[in-house]
Amino acid sequence: MIKLIACDMDGTLLNGEGMIDEEFYNVFEKLMEADVKFAVASGRQYYQLLKNFENIGDNIIYIAENGTLLRYMDREIYSCSIVPQDVKRVVETGKKIDGICLVLCGKKSAYICTDNQRMIDECRKYYYHLDIVEDLSEIKDDILKVSILDFDKQEDTYKHFKQYLNDNLQIIISGEIWIDIYRSEVNKGVALRQIQEKFGIKKEETMVFGDYFNDVEMLNEAYYSYAMANAPDGVKKHARFIAKSNLEHGV
Repeated sequence: MIKLIACDMDGTLLNGEGMIDEEFYNVFEKLMEADVKFAVASGRQYYQLLKNFENIGDNIIYIAENGTLLRYMDREIYSCSIVPQDVKRVVETGKKIDGICLVLCGKKSAYICTDNQRMIDECRKYYYHLDIVEDLSEIKDDILKVSILDFDKQEDTYKHFKQYLNDNLQIIISGEIWIDIYRSEVNKGVALRQIQEKFGIKKEETMVFGDYFNDVEMLNEAYYSYAMANAPDGVKKHARFIAKSNLEHGV
């Protein structure tokens, strides 16, 4: 019997316009009646996820910022922030690369330093609390993750950052124009295990849906692991099953 379902957002639950299909809410109601817990697991900000699910938010478990923050019933269950000296290292590295936007993802808000309207608009899709600041090195917040927005040269930017990171941090391509940096010991799979342990749910009682490389560890924590049809082959090999694409409402 399935007792827990965890689902990624972009490219998975959301359609091509970044919207949740209306049928989801009927399915969600049936899940609640059957006492099946539902977790949304995303690289998105916690406050953005609250906005996405504002009508049913209290009944959802939130795995936010790629597993660095776990909240349920408006309470923090788990978090893992980057130490300040490592945040400084990433910011200094980013200053040397033209054409990218660093997003410091804190517990209170997300922070960017740019006047590029295209980048600002893209960031607002994922960060409901977003502050535009003059200097990222002056931020006073617990930084859970640093996201890098790169429209043109993602692979080169990934390689550049990777060579400067220490063992405390990991870097992962989390979307077609996004790269994420966060603590090496955390991911969506670690957060999912926290939920399983808290509620006494086994791997064999867990179902997971994902579409990208930041979902791989989470897929490995569930017997009923579904990669979306639109997922890269490198992600599909970690799943037991394939769901229809997000454009076909596969979840």
